[in-house]
Amino acid sequence: MSLQKSHFKKVFFLLLALVVINVLSYNFFERFDLTADKRYTLSAASENIVEKAGSPLIIDVFLEGEFPPEFRRLQVETRQLLEEFAAVNSNINFRFTDPLEEGGNANEVATQFYEMGMTPARINVVENGRTSEAIIFPWAMANYGNRTVSIPLLKNQLGATTEDRVAASVQQLEYAFADAFSKLLEPKRKKIAVMRGNGELEDRYIADFVRSIQEYYFIAPFTLDSVAVDPQGTLEQLKEYDLLIEAKPTEPYTEAEKLVLDQYLMNGGKQLWLIEHAAMETDSLFSSAGSAFALPRDLNLGDFFFKYGLRINPALVKDLYSAPIVLATGSGNNAQFNPYPWFYYPLSSSPIDHPVVNNLEAVKFEYASPIDTLQNEIKKTVLLSTSPRSEVVGLPREISLEEISAEPDLSEFTAGEIPLAVLLEGEFSSVYENRIPPFKPQNFRSKSEETKVLVISDGDVVKNQLQRGEPLELGFDRYTGTTYGNREFMLNAVNYLLDDDGLINIRSKEVKIAFLDMEEVEDNRGFWQVMNILLPLGVLALFAGLFSYYRKKKYIRK
Repeated sequence: MSLQKSHFKKVFFLLLALVVINVLSYNFFERFDLTADKRYTLSAASENIVEKAGSPLIIDVFLEGEFPPEFRRLQVETRQLLEEFAAVNSNINFRFTDPLEEGGNANEVATQFYEMGMTPARINVVENGRTSEAIIFPWAMANYGNRTVSIPLLKNQLGATTEDRVAASVQQLEYAFADAFSKLLEPKRKKIAVMRGNGELEDRYIADFVRSIQEYYFIAPFTLDSVAVDPQGTLEQLKEYDLLIEAKPTEPYTEAEKLVLDQYLMNGGKQLWLIEHAAMETDSLFSSAGSAFALPRDLNLGDFFFKYGLRINPALVKDLYSAPIVLATGSGNNAQFNPYPWFYYPLSSSPIDHPVVNNLEAVKFEYASPIDTLQNEIKKTVLLSTSPRSEVVGLPREISLEEISAEPDLSEFTAGEIPLAVLLEGEFSSVYENRIPPFKPQNFRSKSEETKVLVISDGDVVKNQLQRGEPLELGFDRYTGTTYGNREFMLNAVNYLLDDDGLINIRSKEVKIAFLDMEEVEDNRGFWQVMNILLPLGVLALFAGLFSYYRKKKYIRK
């Protein structure tokens, strides 16, 4: 009886322990990230965003099916990241689906994705020494209420291997999802003024950029035309905006207009300038027998930027690392479009660890001018510059398409890295400090609050191409099919200037992904196959021999 009682006690305490453990685990849940780079630890900004989901937020991920091992890694990393989001908020639900699981035609499905704005990826698959092409759909869609946002999971990188593209994509996964959740969950708060009245780019040429930032902020056009009549009233209206964007102005500014812009900055307003001091367009080459003159452009802003700590020179930069120009040969149905090196189209990618340009695809410039930074108390960060193999040419200068056939003189491309985009941060001094202003503004300020200005020496960085009159995605070149990093750069710049909830800082997270060396694997395939078969058998035989030896010794002693 005592034995039965003792047995009953053991069972009872065992069951009690299990119940206690389950209750504790249910109420005190914790996840531990043991990776060196903390890739599965969400940033505070991500957690703050995802906690705002008060009803189900459903994510469909189209990374399911048969694809190369590199993309299997992207699938695994995406799943684990979404599990982290779901652990923060139980309203986050996700599912992985295969767009081709029902046996649909891959090209038809790809067309459907393309029409929804999600371009499929065509990749080369090397297996057993054979190369084949596959279509994958590296996208996700997040649905919240009646709103839907598409999420790109695979980054484009010029000349990058598949492993490099996947590594860069994994690095930006948290940002991609947090950015999408922010669009769905956070109301718009800040206001942006897109400036008009000084010959800026037409609406159709900045349509994609405006569309991309419109998902986060209120956007409105603003003109300085009323400065001539009511400068103080214009300034007061401009102060209602958090950021102003000047996209490639071509007409000079009056002193009164400059004072309005200056006092807007002194009162804490942010500014984004895309400005050119060289008047040159590629269209001029095609409309004037293949050559045109690049001329200096004076916008009456020299003292404006000089006071803030930089100078845009009336010159052009040439860079050996550049985008091509596409020319047509032949006529009619026999016309062929061929790319040629064009050193006036610098491609800029920054090595610095700054959230605006971190892990960014190369940004395409067209006829950019060099920027000099000057000594003052303002903090200056060169975000984008030319490659070390660059050259500065003075203006005026005749530019001809015949240059594409001339072999470049490498001895001329020794100007080093020339700044093309400079971020200014700090407390600015007014341009009109100790000067007689064109009008007397109320509460004139000679020193600004802490604020930011970004100056880019090329307006075409924000200019999208057109196809049949419709704007294409910013950064996409319809002639070569290449997508540059212009759109992402501009969006990051706006987010950073507006201190958008710390979201931009997620981009700085470093995630290191290790891949197998496929060439090494292919070269030593036979060796590793033999090792995988013989090594386990050898280990089993060793343990069997040791066990047999142990048994023999044990029984011999007896």
